[in-house]
Amino acid sequence: MTGIDIGLFDYDRHNALYYFIMNADEHIYFRYGGRDETSPTAYLDLSSIEIALKLGLEQHTLYNEGKIEKQKRSDPFYPRYLSLLRREVIDRGRCVECHLIADFEALEKEMLGELNKLEDMYLSPDIKTIGIHLDIPKGLVVNNVDGAVKEAGMEPNDLIVGFNGTQVFTFGDFQYFYNKIPRNSDQIRITVDRNGVNRDLTVTLPKEWWWTDLYHRYWSIEPILFFKTTPLTLDEKKKHGFNPEGFASTVNWVYEDAKKRGFIDLKIGDIIYSVDGVEVDELTRNFETHVKLNTTAGATFTSLILRDGKRFETKITSGRQRYRK
Repeated sequence: MTGIDIGLFDYDRHNALYYFIMNADEHIYFRYGGRDETSPTAYLDLSSIEIALKLGLEQHTLYNEGKIEKQKRSDPFYPRYLSLLRREVIDRGRCVECHLIADFEALEKEMLGELNKLEDMYLSPDIKTIGIHLDIPKGLVVNNVDGAVKEAGMEPNDLIVGFNGTQVFTFGDFQYFYNKIPRNSDQIRITVDRNGVNRDLTVTLPKEWWWTDLYHRYWSIEPILFFKTTPLTLDEKKKHGFNPEGFASTVNWVYEDAKKRGFIDLKIGDIIYSVDGVEVDELTRNFETHVKLNTTAGATFTSLILRDGKRFETKITSGRQRYRK
């Protein structure tokens, strides 16, 4: 990727495979690719790429006929423009890989105080969270629906053709534009073709619609916790006198080596209910998500613990993932 204009070729760089359907004028018709946390090939299929290529030829014909206006060219941006990446990778003669671009770009934002973890860390929200289950070999044909999109009126066999007023052709296209919306959005508009008639559906986004499992990304910006937790139920919060809107959670697993190294002093069954004096997060009721959003990877924060009926304060230090090339 050393000489690639990543300003033009913009995409979620943790994808295993990504295509741009475009022409020699650098007009991008649409994208093909995308994934979710389950698999790097979750949405890749020979039948669906055949559909995409046929759609690309149709768009190219329209372009040549002057029926599609050429896009405004994005400003050039190359991997060498990222100072950390240039110093750590390019200047050392190492291979510039897609995931490295993503990680060093995020690290530079963190260093400059410009990192928005909701949008820069929690990339490509899973469309299944809002209830879209695609018939993958058929591209954007819907196989099944539930949750938010079902309430909005989406039905099986609908063909998704638009997102917030922008025409989309593939899952990669849909995911790209879905990822671009602000994380404080509460509604989106999806256009579907149902029996040859386009219908606009207003979808109300559920709480934490943006959350995705980050495991496959290996972010350097993600605080690595050496324990796991389970959120308390409302009844459990009431029993212990915690705020029902809070993120109080029970520790259910502890990495013992981290205890020996002094990163944590926790036991299974401990209830964690505060991080640096905060017990309620408007964005999430999940303790681990709160920590990932509000603390710096590798930093130490203070938590309040309930153990065997006694409350006390403890220091917790997270880990930071570092790439080795």
